[in-house]
Amino acid sequence: MVRKFDFLVIGSGVAGMSFALQVAAAKKGKVALVCKSTIDEANTAKAQGGVASVTNMEVDNFEKHIHDTMVAGDFISDPEAVRQVVEQAPAGIERLVNWGVNFDRKDDGSFDLHREGGHSEFRILHHADDSGFEIQRGLIEAVRRHPNIKVLENHFAVEIITQHHLGVEVNRQTPDIECYGAYILDPDTGKVDTFLSKVTLLATGGIGAIYTSTTNPNIATGDGIAMAYRAKATVKDMEFVQFHPTALYHPGETHPAYLITEAMRGYGGILRLPNGEEFMQKYDKRLSLAPRDIVARAIDKEMKIHGIDHVCLDVTHKDPEQTKTHFPNIYAKCLSIGIDITKQYIPVCPCAHYLCGGIKVDLNAQSSIHRLYAVGECSCTGLHGGNRLASNSLIEAVVYADAAAKHALSVIDDYSFNTKVPAWNDEGTMTNEEKVLIAQDMREVGQIMSNYVGIVRSDLRLHRAWTRLDIIYEETEELFKRVKATRDICELRNAVNVGYLVTRQAIERKESRGLHYTLDYPKHAYDYKN
Repeated sequence: MVRKFDFLVIGSGVAGMSFALQVAAAKKGKVALVCKSTIDEANTAKAQGGVASVTNMEVDNFEKHIHDTMVAGDFISDPEAVRQVVEQAPAGIERLVNWGVNFDRKDDGSFDLHREGGHSEFRILHHADDSGFEIQRGLIEAVRRHPNIKVLENHFAVEIITQHHLGVEVNRQTPDIECYGAYILDPDTGKVDTFLSKVTLLATGGIGAIYTSTTNPNIATGDGIAMAYRAKATVKDMEFVQFHPTALYHPGETHPAYLITEAMRGYGGILRLPNGEEFMQKYDKRLSLAPRDIVARAIDKEMKIHGIDHVCLDVTHKDPEQTKTHFPNIYAKCLSIGIDITKQYIPVCPCAHYLCGGIKVDLNAQSSIHRLYAVGECSCTGLHGGNRLASNSLIEAVVYADAAAKHALSVIDDYSFNTKVPAWNDEGTMTNEEKVLIAQDMREVGQIMSNYVGIVRSDLRLHRAWTRLDIIYEETEELFKRVKATRDICELRNAVNVGYLVTRQAIERKESRGLHYTLDYPKHAYDYKN
């Protein structure tokens, strides 16, 4: 089946929905919003802390936010991208509010602001401790109300369509690669349909599910990045994988692990060993409010020194009622597993959380492939550099969705549908035995990435990961060529591709910088031998 949409949006988090709402409002054609799962399952919904934006001009300003972002990114962030996001953040907040998103406010009507690690001021807008869920809720309602947006749930994007599918040889030196849409798997028919578009936007989220433990949902297998890379798009900074320092330690609950928001440390939470001893003073003068890369490595170090599987976050010294008010969902979650956070420590440990790299885009969110945009976690705008500053990601998605929408609307009249694109060749069958192999390979990818490409790396570990992933890659590609496309084989293929990119770009960076820490090129004064 061939379907035609002027705008094809793949991904339904804040990035994809923001873009869809803006282009739909311009009434320049039909919009398809393709969701891998249901529209409410996205990394956005898992975000607890909130959205960073300068709103209290009496004490805060753009230059402070810019400086905090550059410091967190280890000064390899793109200054233009940082300024664009910071200066356009207030307008982005206004759009979210207009779409129906509610942020907590004080009695005088001003925003109730939190402070998180790495921020010099209180500038985090939030909705209790489920800000991402509230943003997702508001945008979903706005999307469903809009008559010009067609939502396609449980549809899986298999490949980006370019000249390659027309029989033209395409490589990374090929100029003027163009995107004509995507091949998308329909769950009801089991067929891969051809979606032709004038403009395609990838908003497919992150890669956390390629690790054994992550705060991301299971769908975060890096699909957009893998598809864009196979289509010969530029992919950058994949070595910078952020491990959130404080996921709830609860064995058996690892995909996703429950996030203990950074705002809890901004609130006054103290990191301790299980025996009550503080340890952050050994690593950074900002203590528990140091940036995430420093805190995650410190926790990793302490766990290895003491042979323990978690450390603790302590808010027992805070007012119990205030804690329940500020963090009702965290309180309820911990209570459900027998922990009263007003009286007991919260067991926490680092786990895969956010990718700072991705599909390289310019200030208009354009990738190196014409007519293909990327927004949100699957993109690399340059904002985050070596390490994402807390709560910068949601506002980045809103700002770059706006930039992409404006640019796409300005050029879409120049584009037409490419009707020469052939149908997907779906010959082949899938057996139960092969499904078992796919599941096993996916588990192995997680183990390889967690053991060899985690918080602390070395050349030996990275090259071992490369070798193991290469074997799985060859097996997976051979299988993919002779079977029908299904979600599980496509996810495995994407996970292997993305794991390879993280590993290769980690090998290429011969220094410890931001989130990438290697024993062979140590930078910090404290040593991580293990």
